[in-house]
Amino acid sequence: MPPRSPLPRRNGLDAAWVRTPDNLPSSRGRWQTMGEFLRERLPGVAPVAEMLQAGEFVDQHGQPWHEQDLFRPNAFVWFHRPLASEVPVPFDVAVRYADERIVVVDKPHFLATTPRGVHVRETVVVRLRESLNLPDLAPAHRLDRLTAGVLVLTTRPQFRAAYAELFQRGQVQKVYEAVAPFDPAVQFPCRVRNRIEKRRGSLQAEVVAGEPNAETRIELIEGHGDFARYRLTPVTGKTHQLRLHLAGLGLPIVGDPLYPVVRDALGDDFDHPLQLVARSVGFTDPYEGVSRQFSSQATLDWPAP
Repeated sequence: MPPRSPLPRRNGLDAAWVRTPDNLPSSRGRWQTMGEFLRERLPGVAPVAEMLQAGEFVDQHGQPWHEQDLFRPNAFVWFHRPLASEVPVPFDVAVRYADERIVVVDKPHFLATTPRGVHVRETVVVRLRESLNLPDLAPAHRLDRLTAGVLVLTTRPQFRAAYAELFQRGQVQKVYEAVAPFDPAVQFPCRVRNRIEKRRGSLQAEVVAGEPNAETRIELIEGHGDFARYRLTPVTGKTHQLRLHLAGLGLPIVGDPLYPVVRDALGDDFDHPLQLVARSVGFTDPYEGVSRQFSSQATLDWPAP
């Protein structure tokens, strides 16, 4: 783990860092200056020359690294990544509950939970760190970017482990709802149990042979012509589990761009979100020992005739 950052957060984001290699034979003479190291280490990540000139790379004490500084082994370099432009997500994050330890929100469709890849500013964490003035806000769990619903965050680092462990140990009762096609041949309630794996670089997860690692109880709530609303109670939490389990029954969730097949789309279609919502979470508060129950007010839409 790196030491504490000498740079404050910017736009709700922590500073990035790299560390120079140890003084090994393979690195001796490879870089004469810190400028040479950074140009090789960060191509495409940051405009190294401009940032060096502006003093935007700093050492552990917050002092700028300069182009011609001699290469130093086992040294930390801190900096803020330049942020690319992002398509604004035109939906708000609604705070449903807040106390000194947790903030519970209704996450909208299309908004990522945490910064990752091309989604940085347009994430729940970055938006709320700024709007709530909670610089250490962090999620206790995660929701898929395309899924709306209840999301629990912790206000400070010392509280995160206790709440995160509830989710990791399966001690949280989670209920989802989805709109998908209706097939009278499929009997409900039913339980889907199989093995799901997601390969690096693949957009889709897949069902494979082997010991089951994913389980979902699915109930029919109501029908509406050729479609129905379902209650999904996951026993496990594999990537895309609910989407894959419904698609495996021949009932892909309305608006799903990945299952059963990947749709060729140029970007998010804000008018047609994935009809999946994390409807509620329930758990025993690890600090107060009281029962907590939080529900989402997000709506699901029936497809147009």
